Amino acid sequence: MTIRLSSCVLAAVMGTLAMSAHAQSSTPPLAHKVLVIGHRGASALRPEHTLASYAKAIEDGADFIEPDLVSTKDGALVARHENEIGGTTDVASHPEFAARRATKTIDGVSVTGWFTEDFTLDELKTLRARERLPEIRKENARYDGQFQLVTFDEIIDFVAAESAARGRVVGIIPEIKHSTYFIGLGLPMEDKVLATIDAHTYTRTAPVEIQSFEVGNLRYLRGKLGKSHPNVTLLQLIEAPASHPADEPGLTYATMMSPAGLKTVATYADAIGPATRSIIPLNADGSLGKPTALVRDAHAAGLLVHPYTFRPENHFLAKDFRSTAGDAARNDAGSIAEIRAYLAAGIDAFFTDDPALGRKALDR
Repeated sequence: MTIRLSSCVLAAVMGTLAMSAHAQSSTPPLAHKVLVIGHRGASALRPEHTLASYAKAIEDGADFIEPDLVSTKDGALVARHENEIGGTTDVASHPEFAARRATKTIDGVSVTGWFTEDFTLDELKTLRARERLPEIRKENARYDGQFQLVTFDEIIDFVAAESAARGRVVGIIPEIKHSTYFIGLGLPMEDKVLATIDAHTYTRTAPVEIQSFEVGNLRYLRGKLGKSHPNVTLLQLIEAPASHPADEPGLTYATMMSPAGLKTVATYADAIGPATRSIIPLNADGSLGKPTALVRDAHAAGLLVHPYTFRPENHFLAKDFRSTAGDAARNDAGSIAEIRAYLAAGIDAFFTDDPALGRKALDR
């Protein structure tokens, strides 16, 4: 008798087998509870950094929602993945702003487009959000033009209302983007972030974790926080090993991820946020390899590990978790299986574009 499995069933079976193989080197998390972080909200299902995206993340069980923060010309903190907004808003369709298209050097990289620091908050409020990855997330593109850009204050008020309505606390994990660049423009964000947190009753007690790829601003924040904000923690984000923080060109992220480097990070931060592949790299064929020592070494230094980012489309999955449905196709079973492989490596929280799948991976 011949047994034939559908491609979906086969993908689920293969994903389970792959997850089991990686789980053989299981490491317990340092945290008492592994947390689901809604990466830019539920950005696999709604345009990122909109109240709709944050609402969907909270509805789907996220423990934290993540706003990336950049500055406007008049110093307001708004949620955008980058200060260049040509790809995430409809600014290009506004003829009144055509002359503001420019080329700038951001953290050593030449970028052309429209930049938040060239607009007042009132001007940005005339724009509407667009899907950043329309070729992969075509369903999200149907929301283009519907949602405003939102401020950090508005996000906190929204999360506070959602928390009250749902009877559970939802944390906020803001990322300060391009700190040194904005300081150079006379638009530093660190004190404004702390002032905003202090100005809201909700964020005086709810969990808040401030994150950055830079080092100096986290050290500064550690000094400012002291013991006066027990609900606020700091997360050192980590990019590709060979690259370096914008404010410390002599320090590579590879050095930061060494045992000695992690001990240094622990003097000013509470957690690290590495890319997922720094924890379990890919093999040459694109399949998931064996866990590195990063989680174990970070835990030994007293640091929690919050990797980024799990995404549900085949395009982003390791080869052994993909289905045959196409590069842009959603693959829920594969995404859940991949997350579970990383859970077995001992992570303490994780960023995901689809918190519902993260919740399923955790709640077995």
